[in-house]
Amino acid sequence: MEQPKIERLLQLIPLLANNHYATIEELSQQLNVQARTLYRDINTLRKSGLVINKENNIYKLDKKSPYFEDFSDLLYFSPEEAYVLKSAIDSIDDTNIIKQNLKKKLYSLYDYKLVADVVVKPQIKDNLHNLFSAIEGQKQAILQNYNSAHSNNLSDRLVEPFAFTTNFEQVWCFEPAAGCVKLFKTGRIESFTVTDNSWQFSAWHETGYLDIFRMHSSQRMPIQLRLSVRAANLLMEEYPLAAEQMQQIEDNCWLLTTNVCSYEGPARFILGLYHDIEIVNSPGLAQFISEKIRNMREIDQSANAD
Repeated sequence: MEQPKIERLLQLIPLLANNHYATIEELSQQLNVQARTLYRDINTLRKSGLVINKENNIYKLDKKSPYFEDFSDLLYFSPEEAYVLKSAIDSIDDTNIIKQNLKKKLYSLYDYKLVADVVVKPQIKDNLHNLFSAIEGQKQAILQNYNSAHSNNLSDRLVEPFAFTTNFEQVWCFEPAAGCVKLFKTGRIESFTVTDNSWQFSAWHETGYLDIFRMHSSQRMPIQLRLSVRAANLLMEEYPLAAEQMQQIEDNCWLLTTNVCSYEGPARFILGLYHDIEIVNSPGLAQFISEKIRNMREIDQSANAD
């Protein structure tokens, strides 16, 4: 089989596994090939053992098809994974032919739209597909039996979903009943129903700020941390996007300068490495951690008293 056809088949498989690219016309436009070529490619995939269904002119890789879960796991990059991969490739010398070949092959297989549409977590796959449908169709939807951590109960929530966060862990929605934008965890949605009603509050569809610790809120609080090499490496391993906001100021010292939505994220990290981290020009963060330590001591003293 010639290489161009192999590359095209590798591009076609994830498109068929994703609900957005559905008809031959859409696939033809995405892959820049004629319809009759796509029909031949689909037959080739079927002969290879993949189950590809056609329903109302929509072609889709069946979830029961061999390797379907493998495709989902293989073809998804989170923003952090994409950043690490990009950094690794960019670290190669520009004259290195391997670097150019890596970029060419990756870009021939993935685009950002495709990466966003391929689902990685099987247990929430159906909900995410429906969420994509609601966002694409600009429809209101119902989060059924949503398990709220704040109210600690299950309830149905009418929302207008419009964007996802890292790893599709949360979805930005405008909730008419609350009159504001909220984040809902996709793993806490029991089921999801797309309504026939179009968005009514699109003017309020604005995502909030997510910090490097994956916390969110409407506020941004500046912090600075001086980190040892050990702490800096651990921070970048656990939170790869932190690398963009770090500066090496000495051979064995790094400075993190960033905005956070909550002190909770950096506090958890600092308390685990307090010998390797110095809080710089961040009195609010220092006070927050002091209160945390004081509370832990009070709990410990109370437990010992009992």
